[in-house]
Amino acid sequence: MKTKFIVVLFLTFSAIGFSQKQELKAASKALKTGDVKAAAEALKGAESLVGSADEKTKALYQFLNAQVISSTAGESLEKIEKAANAYNKVIEIEKAAEIIKYTEGAKEKKQSLISSLAEGYNKDYEEENFMGASEKSYLMYKINKADTLNLYFAAANAVNAKEYDTALKHYNELMELNYTGKRTQYVATNVASGELEAFQTKNARDVSVKSKLYVKPDVVETESRKPEIAKNIALIYVTQGKSDLALSAIENAKKENPNDSSLLQSEANIYYKSGDIAKYREIMEQIVANDPENPESLYNLGVSASRLGDNEQAMSYYKKAIELNPDYAEAQVNISNILLDKGIKIVDEMNNLGSSAKDNKRYELLKKEKETLYRSVVPYLEGALKTKPDDAAVIETLMKLFYQLDDPKADVMKDKLKALEGGM
Repeated sequence: MKTKFIVVLFLTFSAIGFSQKQELKAASKALKTGDVKAAAEALKGAESLVGSADEKTKALYQFLNAQVISSTAGESLEKIEKAANAYNKVIEIEKAAEIIKYTEGAKEKKQSLISSLAEGYNKDYEEENFMGASEKSYLMYKINKADTLNLYFAAANAVNAKEYDTALKHYNELMELNYTGKRTQYVATNVASGELEAFQTKNARDVSVKSKLYVKPDVVETESRKPEIAKNIALIYVTQGKSDLALSAIENAKKENPNDSSLLQSEANIYYKSGDIAKYREIMEQIVANDPENPESLYNLGVSASRLGDNEQAMSYYKKAIELNPDYAEAQVNISNILLDKGIKIVDEMNNLGSSAKDNKRYELLKKEKETLYRSVVPYLEGALKTKPDDAAVIETLMKLFYQLDDPKADVMKDKLKALEGGM
């Protein structure tokens, strides 16, 4: 009785195996003729039997299933991912079983999916559909995790799309992978332009050099992207208003690039917003020390000094900024504001004087001091007006100053202001 049972069981397995092969054969034939629907139905019939099949049959099932899914995927990233996963399973199964019947075909078809995604990525990027580009780039990374550059692009495009949570997720994954983005580039100098150009491969560069169109072949290493990634993580937290996380991320980023001015500026801005102006000023002084020829840094340092009540120091920073950039309108306006604040104090004192001889003498002295001060303001405002000729506030202030100084330019400013306001 036991022997008969074994024979029956063997025959049952044989029947299952035969059924599997018939279904897979039908699916393969249908795919060759382009009948995807028939192929899908055949695979559905074999699906429940695959678990007990041999490795070769499992690999074939996954290979055919991937083709069916990809044939109906269209632009569905979910289906494209399922198809790619099926091709990856083919490769995994055959590698474990030490067979290579469908591996090469699976690799080729998977690469075709990646190429299609790359085309979609380029289209989305050109059309500024940055989130679409990010999603496609991330899927390319998921399909081939060896290509971490796609994860970097996924993060960068998420930033462009202002999808900061997604960008953070990708950037943090890059940090966990210790991604640097450093790569070897084969370069040569273009004879016609004199510019250094990079080539995809060493062979491509060597062929170009042999053509005499390029000279000075060389090999260079690109810079690490790790400092940029660390900085972007910090800046995202700044954008989201998460000050504590931002400051922590900035400290980590500074380990990679301690003198990055934009990173230090972001740190300074956090302290500025929190009201810690002394700390803001300390960091700004470091920025200026690192780059003393940067007018923007000097201007910002002037702002912090002014907020701390040190207007003389602020004036010094603003003047240095103007020396480096004579058209720095904001610095010129801020200097004029500081000087005009002094003028207000002079006018207040004049108004509070009595009619005694002593007071009259003091009044005349203050009047001259006021006029001298107003004349010192004029060049700064005129300089700002050259850069921003339609700045109504600057024009109005100049008009009032000229009237105070009995300068005929007052009427010129008045007419200019009227024209700017539409003749009203």
